[in-house]
Order: sequence, then structure tokens, then C-alpha cells
Amino acid sequence: MKKILILCLVFCVALVSYGQKTYQLASPNGEIKMNVKVSDKIQYDIFYGEESLLEKGTMRMQVGGQVLGMNPKVVKSTTRLVDENIHPVVPFKFSTIRNHYNQLLLKFSGNWSVEFRAFDDGVAYRFITNKKGEVEVNEELFQVDFPEDYQMHIQQSGDFGTNYELFYEHPQYSEWKGKKGVTLLPMLIEAKNGHKILISESAVSDYPHMFLAPADNHGLSSAFPKCPIEFGENGDRSLKLVKHADYIAKTSGKRGFPWRYFVITKEDGQLIENTMTARLAEPSQIEDTSWIKPGLTTWEWWNGATPFGTDVDFEGGCNTNTYKYYIDFASKFGAQYVLLDEGWAKSTIDPFTPNEKVDLHELIRYGKEKNVGVILWLTWLCAENHPELFAKFAEWGVKGVKIDFMDRSDQWMVDYYERMAAEAAKHRLFIDFHGSFKPAGLEYKYPNVLSYEGVRGQEQNRGCTPDNSIFYPFMRNAVGPMDYTPGVINTFQPEYYLSTHYNGGGIGTRAYQMALFVLFETGLQMLVDNPTMYYREEDCARFMASIPLPTDETVSLAAKVGEYAIVAKRKGDKWYIGGMTNNKEKERIFELPLDFLPEGSTWKMVSYEDGVNANKQAMHYMKREQEVKKGQTIRVKMARNGGFAAVLSVVK
Repeated sequence: MKKILILCLVFCVALVSYGQKTYQLASPNGEIKMNVKVSDKIQYDIFYGEESLLEKGTMRMQVGGQVLGMNPKVVKSTTRLVDENIHPVVPFKFSTIRNHYNQLLLKFSGNWSVEFRAFDDGVAYRFITNKKGEVEVNEELFQVDFPEDYQMHIQQSGDFGTNYELFYEHPQYSEWKGKKGVTLLPMLIEAKNGHKILISESAVSDYPHMFLAPADNHGLSSAFPKCPIEFGENGDRSLKLVKHADYIAKTSGKRGFPWRYFVITKEDGQLIENTMTARLAEPSQIEDTSWIKPGLTTWEWWNGATPFGTDVDFEGGCNTNTYKYYIDFASKFGAQYVLLDEGWAKSTIDPFTPNEKVDLHELIRYGKEKNVGVILWLTWLCAENHPELFAKFAEWGVKGVKIDFMDRSDQWMVDYYERMAAEAAKHRLFIDFHGSFKPAGLEYKYPNVLSYEGVRGQEQNRGCTPDNSIFYPFMRNAVGPMDYTPGVINTFQPEYYLSTHYNGGGIGTRAYQMALFVLFETGLQMLVDNPTMYYREEDCARFMASIPLPTDETVSLAAKVGEYAIVAKRKGDKWYIGGMTNNKEKERIFELPLDFLPEGSTWKMVSYEDGVNANKQAMHYMKREQEVKKGQTIRVKMARNGGFAAVLSVVK
């Protein structure tokens, strides 16, 4: 206890001058500092060393008739140092996460508080209220100024109704300032001193997701969708929002509100390794999690459900024979699941009556015989209208569901996600949320939530490019799991791209597609292509199918935002390497030290590299085998829109 008290004096000092009290909070290593100023409002400045990164951060909430943050009066301040380990049920980056931070808790008159945390890689804060009954939150202000004209990496939407599948834009702040609409989280900011600042949120529950917009001054300001209170018919996939309340949330008066966080890094690779969402998320609400099994699944929607090998003597499509073929493929390649997307049911509004060509119960039985579980696709509206369906699916033997077309982030929809996760957990079903918002902690509170789309993924075909996807390790995947659907066999450089529904193609090299299975994090990975294509390119397909989910450790080997990312991941006693690059350079060459390997062992490295002709014929790759040790350096060459993939196994 004495040691903690001494440390508190070091990392948090309160200074009083001219009616303003300033609390200085530092990260455990002392590099990141946050000055919190309490006067007629609450403001903060964020520094890395002596450099000012963000200024005049302002926080405020209007809860009922009270404005939290206006003329606040501190009644108590407490500090503490926390250093603990977290073991997430589904470890997307690390099986053990160090949660090390200094905390400042300011309690104000009126039964509310603000909690601040300073980590070695960023800072976070949240409001906490202690009020009776339900309260209406009419406004929350998150506002911060930039000390100079920063470059931004953003997704811009015209309104709050979004599926988060927008291209990234890369304006200077001065260019973005005049734009209308809202910007999605996460947002990445590049300071001229080289620091990167990733802004997002965690522990979002019974509350809308936050968006950002240009502030009146030189910075950012929050925007939130109002809570919908009246709906109208709008087809089989969604509802029309007819009327909104004048509040953004009606919620319990005794609660912690979502964390607003800033990941702050000197090295770009630290963005890839960061675990801020996990460290701030609520703990698992599921007592027995032994049934939650992340894994690999086939997917028929993108490739047209029409295998065409010499062993195919049936008509393809949504029918029993086709799905049995996919189950056989999954069993042979070690995939744990087969996904039945839209078309398995007779209609999108009735989840209990299968398509007459699909013998669902026979497929579940056959899958069980082959050790392959069945996942069923649903619209969110169908799941909402049939609360009994999870119990029925569990009775049938279904393992999980893919829920689609939410496309909103208001409080009602955030509550929907959590209701679905909780109800599915009761019946030991996992969920993949498609047509979704970005992750914000629910996947830790309910670890049966294995993935979210909320990304411009492979199903966008020509609209899915390495120039855009290279930002995902630094942004979208930096905040949580991602359903991107990799694994295309027919790959093209963009100027030669050719694709149809039954003969799909992807932009990027073959090695690039293989590397995505290592690079991109998810709890439910999908093999996007046709089993026939995988049988024809069996060596590549078996590598893709061999990448384990999840992993124990993640190490960034080379990274530059918007240009390239190379990571190593460990599962048990094997290491995997995945690298990707953009379209800007004809080729990139890296010398990568194998410092992450343990001492004293020799490792067999099997790698898949861009071939000499990959700049033209993107399917050209080379396979190499070599023995390596810690202390050695390997040479990696990636073509434009290229990749590198490898697996390392101990041989002696």
C-alpha cells in the first residue's frame, strides 16, 4: 500500500491557480501526460514527452436537467496504479494482455464522476453517474483541438445510417473542416512529429456509438444519433425510422458510460499491436465459455454456390447436394464450420421453414458426422421478430448465426446487438454481425460475438483494393475483429481485373490473399472462394486453412500506415508471418530480423512469396523452404498490391 501511495504522488499532481485546479496524470513509463483542468468546465491537454498532441479537450454531458461539466465542483480526487493481466476468452491478438495504467478519479458534487486512465500507449476517460432510476442523456460533448494542421485518415458518411463499408479518405484537417456529414470511428490522425493518434471507444452499452465532425475551432466535436422511438415498415430487411426522441439515450442513472480513448504511438506497428478496446471493455458475462469455438468456415454467397469440378454430378445452388459438397470440403481442409447464407430458408421472414431444396436437418446431421458445424444467415429484423428462434436453432444443432443489415448505431440498435448476444449465449450459439458497426467492447462482454463486418471487404470485388485495405491493420482491425472474407484464388492487378459472380476475382496477388489470413484478426474466418478453386490450388488453400484462430501473441515486424504491414503471430509452438503492401511501389524489399523466435531452436520456414511476374500476373507466387534461427534476418520482397506469407515450425 505504501508503494502505491508514493507512486500516486509521482504520477498525479494537483495544482491550484486562479480558481482553476489542474491534475497532471502520466502514463506508467512517464512518456504520455494528460493535464486535466477543472474551472467553469473540464478540459484536458495531451502530451507525448514535451510535445503537445491534442489541446483544449472538453467533455460535457447533459443528463436530464443537469449539465455535467458546467461549473463543476470537485468533492474528491483519488489516484491509483493498476498492473494486472487480462486473459480474454477469444484472444484476437494476445492470450495474455497486460493492463497497466495510472488512474485519476474525480468525483463532483451532484453524484457524478469522471475517470481518467493513462497507459503507456494512450489515454482514456469516461463519465460515471450515480443517480436514481432512469435518466435521459440529451447531449454528450467530446471535443478536442489540434495544435497544427494534422493529416487524417477517415470514413465520411452523409448521415448516421451507415454499414461502415466506406472508402478511407486522407485529407488534411484544413481540407476536411468544411465537409458536412459525420465521420466514423475509428479515426486515425498523423501529427507532423510522426506520432499517430487513433481515436475510438469501448464499453459501449445501452448507448449510441459516437461519430465525429469538425468543431467550430481547429479540431473535432462529437455527434450522436438520436434514439428512435417510432418505426414503420420498410421491406423484409429493416424498419423505417419514423420518429426520434429528443435524447440520444434513456438509460440507468447509475452506470459508467462508454470510454473515449486515444491510442498514441511513436511507431506505426504499435497501432497493430494495441489492445485498448480489450483493456477498457466490460468483463465477460458468460460463466461457462468452453463451448465458444472460434474457427474457419466456408462461404457460398460470394462464389455462387456452384462447384464445377469433375467430381460434381449435381446442379449447384442452395440445395442439399451443394451444401454437402461444401461440408465435405470443410472436413477435408479442417474448417470447423459451413455457412448457409441467404437462400437456405424459404423466405427471409420465416427462420423455421427451410428452402424446399435444402434438407437442413440432414445437413446438420451430416455436418456433425464430418465434425463440421452449421451457421445460418438471418436478417436482424427476422431475428427481432422471432425471439424463440435461438432456442429452436440450438435444438436443431445449429452452432451459430450470421445476422445482417443492421446499418445503424443508435441506442436502440446498440441494445439490439447486446440482446441478441445475450440470448444467443443462453443457447450456446455464437454470432457474426454483418452489415454492422465497428467493434466497441461487446465482443469481450459477450465473447460469443466472434466477429463484425463493418468493413469494405472482399464482397465489394473491384471496390476492395489493397490501397484501401492496407489501413485495416492500423485502424479497423486495431479496434476489434473483422469479417473481411479473404481467400480469393483468381487474383489480378487492378488494370487487368476481371470478375463475374460465378468466376470471382480479387485485386492483389495470390501471396497477398494468403497473407490476409495471418494479418486480419477475427473469431470467424471465411474462405470466400469456391471449393473447386481450392482443390485446384490445394497447397495455397491448405495454408490458408491452417492459420489458427485465435493466436497467443502478435508482433509487428515492419509497418507504415497506408503503405505496408508485416506481422508475426504465434499459436502454441508455431509462428506465422503475414505481410501486405499497397499499389504505390513496383516492389518493396525488407530485411526482417527473426528476433521474436526463442533461443536455441532451429525452425523450418515454409513461405509463399510474390513471383517475379506478380506485377503483371498477380497469381504468380513462389514457395520456398528454409531453416532459420533467432538472430538471422530474412529477405522479403513484395510486389505492388503484394504479400508474403509463412509458417515456422520447430525442427530441432
